[in-house]
Amino acid sequence: MRAFREAVEARDLDAVEALLAPDVVFTSPVVFKPYSGKAITAAILRGVLRVFEDFRYDRELAGADGRDHALVFTTRVGDREINGCDFIHVNEDGLIDEFMVMVRPLSGAQALAEAMGAQFDLITEEAEARSA
Repeated sequence: MRAFREAVEARDLDAVEALLAPDVVFTSPVVFKPYSGKAITAAILRGVLRVFEDFRYDRELAGADGRDHALVFTTRVGDREINGCDFIHVNEDGLIDEFMVMVRPLSGAQALAEAMGAQFDLITEEAEARSA
């Protein structure tokens, strides 16, 4: 998970995208239905990094088999501080095939939902461009 963490911390979104499996499933903390596919997941992560301020990973946890990871983070959206966790599973090729995000507190999740909602037209355009 070091490569993913370093790519996110460096805001190197091309490197992040290269670590995603074609069939990755992204589960948002603020949307009920998961998103499937590399193009939409990469576009969402680009949007997230546009709205997150002062983002940092604070801790990393790994499962015994090396395929499950939890990356605990702190960030801000506007004036709301958010604590969260990226739960990541990698497939047999070492690519991320499951990516679930959880955040707290509720006011932070609401701020994130609002900020991401404002990004969604651009996210959709980016996903369509990358999958064409």
